[in-house]
Amino acid sequence: MTSQATQTITAEAPHAAPDQPNEAWHGLPAEQQPEWPDTAELREVVTELRTLPPLVFAGECDQLRDRLAAVARGEAFLLQGGDCAETFDAVSADQISSKLKTLLQMATILTYAGSVPVVKVGRLAGQYAKPRSSSSETLNGVTLPAYRGDAVNGPEFTPLSRRPDPRRLMSMYHASSATLNLVRAFMAGGYGGLRQVHSWNRDFVRTSPAGRRYEALAREIDSALSFMAACGSDPDERLTNEFYASHEALLLDYEGALTRVDSRTGERYDTSGHMVWIGERTRRLDGAHVAFAASVRNPVGVKLGPTTTPQEALDLVERLNPDREPGRLTFISRMGAAQVRDLLPTLVEKAQAAEAQVVWVCDPMHGNTFKTASGRKTRRFNDVLDEVKGFFEVHESLGSHAGGIHVELTGDDVTECTGGGHEILPDQLDQRYETACDPRLNRSQSLDLAFLVAEVHRTSNEQMRSTDRPGIWE
Repeated sequence: MTSQATQTITAEAPHAAPDQPNEAWHGLPAEQQPEWPDTAELREVVTELRTLPPLVFAGECDQLRDRLAAVARGEAFLLQGGDCAETFDAVSADQISSKLKTLLQMATILTYAGSVPVVKVGRLAGQYAKPRSSSSETLNGVTLPAYRGDAVNGPEFTPLSRRPDPRRLMSMYHASSATLNLVRAFMAGGYGGLRQVHSWNRDFVRTSPAGRRYEALAREIDSALSFMAACGSDPDERLTNEFYASHEALLLDYEGALTRVDSRTGERYDTSGHMVWIGERTRRLDGAHVAFAASVRNPVGVKLGPTTTPQEALDLVERLNPDREPGRLTFISRMGAAQVRDLLPTLVEKAQAAEAQVVWVCDPMHGNTFKTASGRKTRRFNDVLDEVKGFFEVHESLGSHAGGIHVELTGDDVTECTGGGHEILPDQLDQRYETACDPRLNRSQSLDLAFLVAEVHRTSNEQMRSTDRPGIWE
């Protein structure tokens, strides 16, 4: 096994079904792909996936691209969040509604503070695979394949569990379908209504140790809603009921099998999710992941870590959005709190000079991960917040738009990241450390972050916006 699990996908490999033409990404290096032990079984699964209905529709992807175009113009804000790695046993109404509730609460806070619509995109219904720094893991002298997410193998450290199983791709499809059906039912039933969501926020303000800090903002939202009701006006339900799904397009067997040609336009769409992104480990320009993303019409994102050069960023723009279409390409920076103020400005300046029309989003999670003395991976809430602040500071200084945040979170009361209003201490991490991979913010920490980002966002907007901008639904 190679440490980076790099493979070369060819037209004769199981990635290409017999009835499918050679894809643009075949024959290119593909990092982070499982070493499937049974290629015949993989071929059968991929062929079956090609016959199944799409999980999302091309028109929905187009709508999200339009919404992200507004973010690129500074007329909206993107909130993207959810699990680090979804698991099959967490596909339940309670688990999904808990995550959705947290994201909707955050969106309500950010909508009011920024005075712009918030585009809500979940890291869900497809985030079942994870890249790893090594393709194997050794424990007590025994070496087995690394856990790559439920889409590939199991977390238990046994030969049977860690064996990559192609049938798990089918389980991934059905789990994603069930999740999307639940989300659509919740949203259609008014779960995202602004008044209902704000009542949840008021409960949080009353019970949070940091609640007094947010009390003034909560009162302002109350006053605004009361004024609208007195005027006989209610918030536009189109704003509150829209919700989109995204995930990292890591497993090319799966993503390719769910790519469909839109009957309206003849364009290709990855129907596994509305938006897909390329990770820090798979963004090589001559690689299969970039070629795949270039071949579909979905909105696509790219994670940019501290090693990203300005030229690499510009080359990604040319490869993925040569027509400079707003909303097509999102750059998700993950620099770390200690480096964001030093490394991000040059990337933004070069993109501005090239008129790249990208959405700039901050991932304050991945650059701030460290291990405790006991070996637990965690993140400090203050580091997460500091990277967000640095992200806003950079964009404010350059006159560009800080377009959004991309956060790993859960609606459960886990103890995986330290700090926050309900402060979690390092020695409390083992109380409820439940993540399948990386540490997530719990509900309280997520809402803490939303209120604090709202304060930063409001200050930034007041300084940068001298005239009103039209809303994206006007």
